[in-house]
Amino acid sequence: MNALDLSRWQFGITTVYHFIFVPLTIGLSILVACLQTAWLVKKDPDYLRMTKFFGKLFLINFAVGVVTGIVQEFQFGMNWSAYSRFVGDVFGAPLAMEGLLAFFMESTFLGLWIFGWNRLSPRLHLATIWLVAFATSLSAYFILAANSWMQHPTGYKISPVTHRAELTSIVKLLTNSTLLAAWPHVWFASFLIAGTVVVAASAWHLARGRDTELFGRAARLGLAVTLAAGIATAVTGDVQARLMDSQQPMKMAAAEALYNTAAPASFSLVTVGSLNGSKELWSVRVPYLLSLIATLNPRGTVQGINNVERAYVKKYGPGSYQPVIPVTYWSFRFMIGLGALSSVLAAAGLWLMRRRRIPRSRWFYRVAIWSVALPYVATTMGWIFTEMGRQPWTVFGVLRTAQSVSQGVTASSVIISMTVFTLLYAALAVIAGWLMIRHVRDGAPQEPGQPAAPGADEPLPVFSY
Repeated sequence: MNALDLSRWQFGITTVYHFIFVPLTIGLSILVACLQTAWLVKKDPDYLRMTKFFGKLFLINFAVGVVTGIVQEFQFGMNWSAYSRFVGDVFGAPLAMEGLLAFFMESTFLGLWIFGWNRLSPRLHLATIWLVAFATSLSAYFILAANSWMQHPTGYKISPVTHRAELTSIVKLLTNSTLLAAWPHVWFASFLIAGTVVVAASAWHLARGRDTELFGRAARLGLAVTLAAGIATAVTGDVQARLMDSQQPMKMAAAEALYNTAAPASFSLVTVGSLNGSKELWSVRVPYLLSLIATLNPRGTVQGINNVERAYVKKYGPGSYQPVIPVTYWSFRFMIGLGALSSVLAAAGLWLMRRRRIPRSRWFYRVAIWSVALPYVATTMGWIFTEMGRQPWTVFGVLRTAQSVSQGVTASSVIISMTVFTLLYAALAVIAGWLMIRHVRDGAPQEPGQPAAPGADEPLPVFSY
């Protein structure tokens, strides 16, 4: 492997790892703010306990997310300096806004929230966590603005003197149609993850009969959030699909491994054939579905890989414009399938917990705990599809990935840095996982003056081996 391939692997590893912490930070910040609001309005001490319990999970996740996010900035200068020089005047604007406005706002008010208990008035203290939640979502908007410009460049020009991209309209950059579709999708996906984390943490205690009243309420809240977020994520993803078909038809074709233009086009749930999908031996297909996804018309035309390839060669010059088809094909299906499964399980959980019931089936709690992985894998697959499907472009139609890598970087230097980052991230993963699991096991502490929760309930069969 050469320096380009290794640099792509390193960037992929560090980016995917960082994004593990991003959606939970976004979703939990708002859920914690809602729980604290409910406590202030209803004066129910259980809401205060839930606020502090899930608030600490948010803090652990936020801290690790900040550390891993810093590495992303280094990546542009280390391995992608050619890219940085070319698009820095455009790409740097939303990143600067994120750092100077959103992140500083988020950090400042998070500090006030942490140290403001019993020091600030209840309403002022509540305002600090809502400002944290707002800043967290705003931070995601600016980051997605930068990424959306890479997917669909707008509001820029290429300088005839420096041959670099220069920003001409910050308004166009911040109102990019790709951004306006991507941000709600990522935002709702964040609640999908946050909801499942709340359910899993609650299920841990419900299975042991500990604090069943509090964690029963938390579990129902998490299930409702997961179901609602799953539906909203599917709807916003549907909007993204049609936009993708018009802006990046190769990515849509690669999602289905559709080599020849079809009208109507079916969607394969699973296919057996050649690795790149060019030869199909057997498949399970849903007629008209791909046309419906891409065009909102069950008989709509979906361009094929070969057709788009010829058009791109004519427009951009000789070369291959196909992404890695097996990656795009399967990441697209894992994204949709696992996200949908999370929603189905949430709906089943709400049915089992209707009328404030506490299920006694051991499988309910096992599924609730282990299903926390589903939305994480789904969102990871979504980002892999989004970024890999854009290849061979770093900035679509403007700058290729092969032109973006640092010229002075050698394969051996990337191997060293990638090994170091991977080992450090593995250590961080162990520390973060240990802290979060330990906190979940400790449960929600009682507030001073509040009677102890009845934690002596009989343990459920799932843990009574």
